[in-house]
Amino acid sequence: MSNNYTSGPNSGASSNSSSFVSRREMRASNMTGALPTISPNFGTERFYTGSFEFEHLIQSLRELFEQDRRIASQPDSIRCGICYLYFSVSDLHYREEGFYVCEGCQRSLGDQSVFMLRKQQKM
Repeated sequence: MSNNYTSGPNSGASSNSSSFVSRREMRASNMTGALPTISPNFGTERFYTGSFEFEHLIQSLRELFEQDRRIASQPDSIRCGICYLYFSVSDLHYREEGFYVCEGCQRSLGDQSVFMLRKQQKM
């Protein structure tokens, strides 16, 4: 199998070697489906409205992680069986399925039962 592509109406074996074009060159020159060229200073001259929302999301996740680590270091903390964030034992509700659940996850679950592979020990 050859890496050459024959172009034009005379693409048979009788055409001369000047009519052969590398397939790679053919794909490189064909802009159909090609991604736009990215300049070296991409993003510096443009401001997207979504970037503020993304930065806000990252900042809120950092704050959530810091709070989770702070609560996890307390002796009476335990994880919610749904969201896995740490809470004080007094802030969690133990469900009969065998796990603790925080108020937010409890509200989302409602009366729906959840099967747990590993049950948490009731404290």
